[in-house]
Amino acid sequence: MAKTKEIKTNAMRILESMKIPYAHLTYECDEFTDGLQIADMLSLPYEKVYKTLVTSGSRGEKQPRDYYVFVIPVAQELDLKAAARSVGVKSVEMIHVKDINKITGYIRGGCTAVGMKKQYVTRIDSSAQAMEKIIVSGGRIGSQLELDPQDLARATGAEFADIIRH
Repeated sequence: MAKTKEIKTNAMRILESMKIPYAHLTYECDEFTDGLQIADMLSLPYEKVYKTLVTSGSRGEKQPRDYYVFVIPVAQELDLKAAARSVGVKSVEMIHVKDINKITGYIRGGCTAVGMKKQYVTRIDSSAQAMEKIIVSGGRIGSQLELDPQDLARATGAEFADIIRH
């Protein structure tokens, strides 16, 4: 009987190269499924599962737009004003779904802050600091990673900020 080899994602390879421990969780899915459905499939509490959102913003009218990454609890909504303040810009807006792959290298439903095409300014919602472990996308549909939020911050160069709508 042949042993099936686990297919590693770019995010998993990066975490391993940084000696960051993680648990790999998988689920069956052929297309985009929202984070709440994934949490339900894996029988996980919503407050432990985080989603990765990508926005764009500019420091001024004549400045080029930059991309910013926000990691927030899956059942919460990003507070765009708080998010913009946390990265020092006037405003941010969500990028179009069609642009996710071009900007991040990931597809919708498989986007994670670890291992994007470029290292963008990243903020993790401060609620994660109270958690021993959080779960984020593993870098492809059907893959989730459980890790210490401090390790996620280290792997992405992220800071913690209060960025969800209250």
